[in-house]
Amino acid sequence: MRYEEFNQFCGSFAATTHVVQWGEAHVWKVGGKVFAIGGWSKDKQPAFTFKTSPLNFDFLSDHEGYIPAPYFASRGMKWIQQTDTTGKLDDDLKYYLSESYRIVALGLSKRKRQELGIDIELKPKR
Repeated sequence: MRYEEFNQFCGSFAATTHVVQWGEAHVWKVGGKVFAIGGWSKDKQPAFTFKTSPLNFDFLSDHEGYIPAPYFASRGMKWIQQTDTTGKLDDDLKYYLSESYRIVALGLSKRKRQELGIDIELKPKR
């Protein structure tokens, strides 16, 4: 996935905002809370960072093409970085970005979700 595709996909979710910050990273937020980051790879290749459930964090931490996200995981947060951007994991990335959005949106108050027009389910769609 290229950054253009990443930005288009993340922008398809309700009530999202996009900023470029933290060393030219593409940062996507919902309700002011980060759910996805495009950037930050060590070798200048595309890399995508997202929040996960504890179960997915454990699974992806040992899965080829993913690493615990620099900065976040070292602070105990359940964030993963996809480092394999050959395209073979693009469908998986879309699923995990959707899940990250859902997790972060559910962390907002019910009132905030209503203000933003976010209708989110507790269970993931797959």
